[in-house]
Amino acid sequence: MIPLEPYYELSDAELDSRIGAAKATLGERCVILGHHYQREEVYKFADLTGDSLKLSRLASARTEAQYIVFCGVNFMAEVADILSAPQQTVLLPDLAAGCSMADMADLAKVKTAWRALGGVMDVENRVTPITYVNSMADIKGFCGDHGGVVCTSSNATKVLSWAFARREKVLFFPDQHLGRISAFTLGVGLDEMVVWNPELKLGGHDPETLRRASVILWDGYCSVHQMFQPAHVELFRSRIPGIKVIVHPECAFEVCRMADHRGSTEIIQQTVRAAPSGSQWAIGTELNLVNRLKNEMPDKGIHFLCPTICMCSTMFRIDAQHLCWTMENLAQGEVVNVIRVPEREAASARVALNRMLEIA
Repeated sequence: MIPLEPYYELSDAELDSRIGAAKATLGERCVILGHHYQREEVYKFADLTGDSLKLSRLASARTEAQYIVFCGVNFMAEVADILSAPQQTVLLPDLAAGCSMADMADLAKVKTAWRALGGVMDVENRVTPITYVNSMADIKGFCGDHGGVVCTSSNATKVLSWAFARREKVLFFPDQHLGRISAFTLGVGLDEMVVWNPELKLGGHDPETLRRASVILWDGYCSVHQMFQPAHVELFRSRIPGIKVIVHPECAFEVCRMADHRGSTEIIQQTVRAAPSGSQWAIGTELNLVNRLKNEMPDKGIHFLCPTICMCSTMFRIDAQHLCWTMENLAQGEVVNVIRVPEREAASARVALNRMLEIA
């Protein structure tokens, strides 16, 4: 295996040239996936771009691709492995690229919460566990085993509707903000929702409060999207009359309610691209995506909603050095940083993912 360290001595031009050469050598045997939040020096080499689930589904259809190099974070690579064909191998250029929100709902804590809820109600018949796709494979597997389902930022409302048609309550994790705005959109009142703190007994509630609640939201959040505040929306509207605000539903409830539009990374891009020339937009999502849209559409005023820099630091770990190292090792027959979900876990997670695909 080629060591990584020498790659940090290469210039940007050398990295570009060598990544391109390795891609050419591998040809259709390798497909590079680039998430929308990825840094530009890596994103430009992606064969497929999009959000995490879209990329995994597109890659699985590339049956000629023996290797899937996912420039994203660990849970995304896991989904790609779960949905890919048996002959395909998924690689994550830097294994340290994780997701702090996904880590907020680990399997041990979720199981503890499920047992605790089982002490105050019949969870198997009254509660549907729903996990955001931004979670680890074992969490998705837990949902698959307990009649639950996965959701994305674009289909969370549909998935919640499906869940309420089956059982009266929902345990939603790991992102409380997506769960809250999605349930509210369906007409669930804020007084019918509680936040479960996994560090406290019964999540910090008494049994009767939990029995009354329709939605139990996990105390998790995205470190990037929580940075956007109502004051930022007010600031842009005061400075630029007529500006439109569009945010990701991982933003806080108040920010989502104040925005003109909200949606997934795909929806954000589609909405801004469809807007007329000269229109002004303040966008509340990760900085790399906003900058990419700004460079793509100089005829529109595109602004980053937060006055401070909000980048996904773990996504940022995938750099050109790691991508070049991964690709050149592959070109020489060395497979590095493989992401492989154990089959029992993958089978359960696949159940929850397929439920979502059937719903949405």
